[in-house]
Formats: sequence, C-alpha cells, structure tokens
Amino acid sequence: MEKKTVFIEGQITSEFIASVIAKHQEKTQIGAHNIFLGQVRKDVVEDKTVSAIEFSCYQEMADQKLEVIHKETFEKYDLSSMHIYHSLGKVNAGEVCFFVLVSAPHRPHVYEATEYTVNRIKSEVPIFGKEVFEDESYQWKTNV
Repeated sequence: MEKKTVFIEGQITSEFIASVIAKHQEKTQIGAHNIFLGQVRKDVVEDKTVSAIEFSCYQEMADQKLEVIHKETFEKYDLSSMHIYHSLGKVNAGEVCFFVLVSAPHRPHVYEATEYTVNRIKSEVPIFGKEVFEDESYQWKTNV
C-alpha cells in the first residue's frame, strides 16, 4: 500500500471532498461509492455550548493502526479504493472533521466496508478531541 496522507490541518473543505471524488470518474471499473462525513456538532454539555473541537493524535501509532485497518478492510471486502482523512487542530461546529470514501465494483461492499472502517477508526486509532466551549473552557471528548 502506498503511504497516503490521512491527517489534514483544520477542517476538511467541501472543495477537497469534491476533488477526491472527481479523481474517480475515469476509474470505470468502479460501480459504487459510499461517503462518510463526520461533522463537529454544536452540543450543549452541562449548559455550555461546544464551539469547536481541537483534534490531536499520537501520529506514529495512528498511522500504523490506520495501515492495519486499511489492509484488513481490503482483505475482508472486494474494494477498488478507500480514502481516509481526519482533521488535526481546531475545527469549528458545523465543519467536517472526518471523511471516508469507499469505492467498489458493486454496491453492497461499500456500505459494509464504510461502517466497518469508521467504527474501527473511532474505537482503535489514537485520535483525541478536546471540546472547546463558547466560554473558552474545554473538556476531553469521549467517542460515541
């Protein structure tokens, strides 16, 4: 597997997402794509409103774990390609922080592989989120 950049500083823009999708139009063996977009919610926690999340990670360990997840997903499902991107740094409420694009010859594989990949990343990859509230206080976020 070629080494791909997964981590992006700040939000993942709609222009970036569109450019990744557009690169697949000439790959005519692909019959289906599935996209997962994770967006920062403006949650209210104990009467405080989340304005952003600051993401950090243990990058060496995260890269190793992502490589394993990528490899095992391709072994489990008949996929053509898979792209994973996650934000680092501050991402404001309403902005996209997590983007997964799964492509395959047939539709059923993309649904299953996307859910499998997203769930494994959320539970296994050392990515940490600090919820920043409108009053500038913060707390570490628990993945759900």
